[in-house]
Amino acid sequence: MAKYELVLPKMGESVEEATIIGWLKNIGDKINADDLVVEIATDKVDSEVPCEVSGTLTKQLFKINDVVKVGEPLAIIETEEVFDDSENIEDLSYSNIETEHLISKASEIIDYPKTLKNNKFYSPLVKNISKKEGISSKELDQINGTGKGGRITKKDLMDYISTKNNNNNYDTVTDFKLEKIETENISEMSRKEKLISDHMTKSKNVSAHVQSFIEVDITNIWEWRQKNKKRFFERENEKITFTPIFIMLVAQTLKQFPLLNGSIVGDTVIKKNNINIGMATALNDGSLIVPVIKNADQLSLIGLVKKVNDLANRARLNKLEPNEIKDGTYTISNVGVFDTLMGTPLINQPQLGILAFGSIRKEPSVIETEKGDFIGIRNKIMLSHSYDHRIINGAMGGIFIKKIKELIENWDSDLEL
Repeated sequence: MAKYELVLPKMGESVEEATIIGWLKNIGDKINADDLVVEIATDKVDSEVPCEVSGTLTKQLFKINDVVKVGEPLAIIETEEVFDDSENIEDLSYSNIETEHLISKASEIIDYPKTLKNNKFYSPLVKNISKKEGISSKELDQINGTGKGGRITKKDLMDYISTKNNNNNYDTVTDFKLEKIETENISEMSRKEKLISDHMTKSKNVSAHVQSFIEVDITNIWEWRQKNKKRFFERENEKITFTPIFIMLVAQTLKQFPLLNGSIVGDTVIKKNNINIGMATALNDGSLIVPVIKNADQLSLIGLVKKVNDLANRARLNKLEPNEIKDGTYTISNVGVFDTLMGTPLINQPQLGILAFGSIRKEPSVIETEKGDFIGIRNKIMLSHSYDHRIINGAMGGIFIKKIKELIENWDSDLEL
């Protein structure tokens, strides 16, 4: 029998670790090639890791809620498969397999068939929190679960604890009691919130953030979209938003500023060959995810419209695959969809820049003509460019958005889709 190490795969250059949230196979279980073995979670997506060989699971190297580094072994599989002596056995481990096989999943908890006397199912996470907070089995039995089959989720339990604490006028979620609380609702951050918090704090500490702002007349694009959106929807069954237009213009401009399409690793500057644009997407629960448009400069506007709509829709349904949120080289954020005038976004590590597009608003403006200046109503937008001042100076950061301004204001109003 040969021993095969199932290891945590690479999930993008900014993802260094994952949390074990469930074992889908137990010790002694038979495994077929491509069977899903363990469920993991990062700050970007929850995924399931498959096995590349058939055999028997003999050892689980981590417990639920353990944090594992990329490349570390997760489990040992005994297999009867014979490997060619010319092959390096490490090259057959999952660390060198692309993550296209990972299946995106939006699951808050993993329940296992371990029950209490009333035959209710409780996940290890629920049990651990209950034990820490002194919640008895009798109390658990009385909680109405909102999970599958009436199971208790972490949120159900935390809501119960919060209500109980408010009734007692004390906070017992932490290890100490607080003074009397009347109007505050105190709860622990979720796993996703903690991971995002760590990622954003790291970005603020690593990159020397500098911002440049510019106001742009977007009237030509506004009127062009108004003229074409109905006809395009009838023909393609797709809505034209401003996001794919912004992505197209940013991709074109990045070709002129290859440094902004790079990253810094230690003291090394890496310029990327591919232009992969991340688009910050708000989810229904208020959290954020950044799907990536690969080779955005090579797609037509119609292609970008369809790609943007597809990724945004599947993001909100928690159906993105891990390879669709990795390898971004530059990010945009359309904060204007929330009527936000402008913003100062944090750089998505290890990238070097991020561009926020604010809300489009009508304003009286001075219009220059051959016959003189006059006042007219124009559609205006603010662009906010955050960039890493360790390598991107103010001139480059400012000229970059000036070029985008020129592309927006010189938009061809007769462009055919």
